[in-house]
Amino acid sequence: MPLDGLKKGKFSFSQETIKQDFELLTVALDASISGIIITDNQQPDNPIIYCNKAFENITGYKRKEIIGHNCRFLQKDDREQSVKQVLREAVEKGEMCIVEIRNYKKDGTLFWNELYMSPVKNAEGVVTYFIGVQNDISRRKAAEQEVKHNQAQMEQRIQERTKDLKESQEYLSSIVQTVRESLIVLSPDLKVLSVNDHFVRTFKVTREETEGELLYALGNGQWDIPELKHLLEQVLPTNNPVIDFEVQHDFPHIGKKLMLVNAYRIELEGSFKDRILIAIEDITDRRAIEQRKDDFLSIASHELKTPLTTIKGYIQIINRILPQTADEKLKNAVGKTSLYVDRLNSLIGELLDVSRIQSGNIELHSEPFDFDEMLREAVDSIQRATQGHEIKVSGSTGCTFNGDESHITQVVTNLLSNAIKYSPDRKSVDVHVAQVSDFIKVSVTDHGVGIPPEDRDKVFERFYRVGNIQQRFPGMGIGLYVCSEIIKNHGGTLWVESELGKGSTFNFTLPLNKHEGGHDGE
Repeated sequence: MPLDGLKKGKFSFSQETIKQDFELLTVALDASISGIIITDNQQPDNPIIYCNKAFENITGYKRKEIIGHNCRFLQKDDREQSVKQVLREAVEKGEMCIVEIRNYKKDGTLFWNELYMSPVKNAEGVVTYFIGVQNDISRRKAAEQEVKHNQAQMEQRIQERTKDLKESQEYLSSIVQTVRESLIVLSPDLKVLSVNDHFVRTFKVTREETEGELLYALGNGQWDIPELKHLLEQVLPTNNPVIDFEVQHDFPHIGKKLMLVNAYRIELEGSFKDRILIAIEDITDRRAIEQRKDDFLSIASHELKTPLTTIKGYIQIINRILPQTADEKLKNAVGKTSLYVDRLNSLIGELLDVSRIQSGNIELHSEPFDFDEMLREAVDSIQRATQGHEIKVSGSTGCTFNGDESHITQVVTNLLSNAIKYSPDRKSVDVHVAQVSDFIKVSVTDHGVGIPPEDRDKVFERFYRVGNIQQRFPGMGIGLYVCSEIIKNHGGTLWVESELGKGSTFNFTLPLNKHEGGHDGE
């Protein structure tokens, strides 16, 4: 049909109509009680490019933590489920399937997921996307399991558990009394029901002046904090724990201390139902040690920077005045000296970054820059200095990103250097970049030693080094920490997927929209 015919005919559509239909579709999807995701089968590893609000509610993850990931992240370390083969075959054949699979929420809670997965094909019949509709069927699964047990078995188990509880009551009580943290048990109205011996010794009080009193009336009102009140009042109705709440106060009898408070609902029935357990840890000395260490790093880094700059200047002068006929050993010595000065300068720069991050003084100078060009320059720089590895780059974004180009370059350079460092017996490192929904995603893959499961969440901690790696490869364990903080300050996420002995993939995403930026309180 000619263009003017479309305009006059009954099938004409305006851009405004299409936009309104798209917005209506988005609202409808967000209104669904089922979790809905869309993955891009045209991208490596089939990343998630869309999720609705229900999916966030079911999994406990925020959208920026979901976009760019493969769906397997919901299985965490429980990936050897037989149903995974059904999913793999459906993806490979481009077919729909319905499965029930064990997934885990962000806080580690197991939930059963009923997944309806369907392919989306283009005009040529090629699968371009997959749509997954997910429902939490944990209650149904629990009910099915309960039906399997008859009344006699249930009564027997209850009797056995009652007997075990009675026999272990004194044993558990003795454990509580020897725990090296102050413990308080509160009633629903936040009155102190009991405290352990450590609490009595730490705060130099008696049980008589503590038990039966309102928590906020203890001492000179050190726990009477509006924010802490609000959090504690939500523990029972919402089952949300209080995690690492800091209280700095001049306590009676013991002086100025920094206390770390954690509170949880006691998940028991009967007379122990609806109680709150509070654990109080004195972190005064630990925080002071950390502060002294940070102060030392800051001072040492600044003091080393000036003489190192002078040494580097002299090395450059020597390089310029060194005659072409100079002894080859002398040239090599000067070259190696320059190389190690650069390495030391880079290390001091990372220490200064750690110091700025800890003090909250890290500065971002955001300006628009060509992201693909930045990535190419960073790869070229590392490739020129690396003879034994080939860095292969795939994908592009075509995006102009508004951020601190030097800091993002530092992240890419660090990830590439680590990939080369920890895969000495392999010859290639793979880099993939793409725009995934409204995020930029970069993946750096090596085929080296890999990271054990128990260490994957810790590698981004300050000064943390994997046990079997630190013996083979030197380092201080600060590079990934700095990278993580830089990405966080840009509103993105950095994570690792790894298999021991087969290599690691470090991924990070950066939001293209400002409202997804850092410091949003999520």
